Amino acid sequence: MEKYRVTLTLEERTELERLVSVGRAAARKLTHARILLLADALHGEEHADEAIVTALGASPKTVARVRKRLVTEGIEAAITPRPQPLRPGKIKIKGDVEQRLVELACTDPPRGRCHWTLQLLTDALVVLGLVEAISRETVRQAPKKNDIQPWIVQTWCVPPKADAEFVWRMEDVIQTYLLPYDPAYPVICFDEACKQLFGEVRPFQPPGPGMRARLDYEYERKGVCHQLMMCEPLRGWRHVQVTERRTRRDYAACVRELVNVHYPRAKQIRLVQDNLNTHDGASLYEAFSPEEARRILNKLEFHYTPKHGSWLNMAETEINIMNSQCLDRRLDSQSRLADEVAAWESERNARKARIHWTFTLATARRKLRKLYPSIED
Repeated sequence: MEKYRVTLTLEERTELERLVSVGRAAARKLTHARILLLADALHGEEHADEAIVTALGASPKTVARVRKRLVTEGIEAAITPRPQPLRPGKIKIKGDVEQRLVELACTDPPRGRCHWTLQLLTDALVVLGLVEAISRETVRQAPKKNDIQPWIVQTWCVPPKADAEFVWRMEDVIQTYLLPYDPAYPVICFDEACKQLFGEVRPFQPPGPGMRARLDYEYERKGVCHQLMMCEPLRGWRHVQVTERRTRRDYAACVRELVNVHYPRAKQIRLVQDNLNTHDGASLYEAFSPEEARRILNKLEFHYTPKHGSWLNMAETEINIMNSQCLDRRLDSQSRLADEVAAWESERNARKARIHWTFTLATARRKLRKLYPSIED
């Protein structure tokens, strides 16, 4: 076989060394680059093919092919792997077998299993007599080609089918969000969350040089507490009330604080919230005198998210941020949790962190058109 001599320019060698050093390229491309660096006769040591094969684990044919492409086609062709040719004769899953595999992956898994695995699908093809023998890697390629991953389940807030009430409440909330900012008529979002309290059985070990932080798997249950979130997205303000329970009286106390303490000068507060059984005017009448309840309600304008449409409540977004930034750890008491949340709230309010809402009525009518009832004359 004719041997092609590799002679790299200084610029080419520098570029290949940078490519190998960074390592952010396909494995075959990095291997080809290393072959050229070892075989370089101008600025390198010009290793023999046998030495390159031993050092990199590549085949002699690969080394010879990379040499030839560099000399005949240039450095880019030498380091860029060419796509593998199709080999129809070796494809075991095609046609009816592939269709049956895809259908199988989209059905319920066997009894005693929570989802399909590659091994289960492989065994099922053999049991059904579709193939005599097949590897898991071959089976893996068919679901991948059809963008099917039966072992991955995502949690979604699945909307109902065409539902006029859902659309009405959704558009009402969206229209409220799109109103211009007016301090006299603030738009406040309200939602609740629950947090389990855990205590440490053994001391937490902080991280150190060469050692990660260590948290014992054992813990002690300390009960639960609730976080009542109020936020004004356009102003960049939020307040969290930490309570032991979430009763009608807790909700009423939170709403009265919102009206009397945080927005005493507002003419009317537009309150966006979900349909929890405590989120209504009855809670105020249960907690306060009729005169006080009516006074508070006169300053409120309720806007309810649709059932199974909690994603429309921006207070839920704020709760998710609070959970990830502040509460994603073990806390052993309600008082400690309240202190941590207060510190997080103060820092976020100081920055006036806002939520930028971009979901308009036009976008809703386009992307969620299946939820709108069809009108027939």
